Amino acid sequence: MTEATIYHNPRCSKSRNTLSILTENNISVTEVRYLDSPPTKEELAELCKMMGVKPFDIIRTGEAEFKALGLSKTEDRSDDEWLDILVKTPKLIERPIVRIGDKAVMGRPPENVLSII
Repeated sequence: MTEATIYHNPRCSKSRNTLSILTENNISVTEVRYLDSPPTKEELAELCKMMGVKPFDIIRTGEAEFKALGLSKTEDRSDDEWLDILVKTPKLIERPIVRIGDKAVMGRPPENVLSII
């Protein structure tokens, strides 16, 4: 059976829908509720690499915390600095992220997960 890890917030409809797609396709799922158990900096870096994105690309810039931290979409920060921010403020991590083997995808829209099943 295929195994997946989903980094999500069960209160988010996109996360719930992505999880449903995985279970409907007989995928064994390990849930990581990233607000309770945030991924490490290394895990986030690896997920970004697997998805072919920069850490800034998985930041929820519309969250109040983004503005409260004085962050801006036009800031010139290194990937390492953005990863530090995500680890310290996991609410800023875009969700859900699904990993299957050496592939990962953002579940926005939830159907994106079908590309790695």
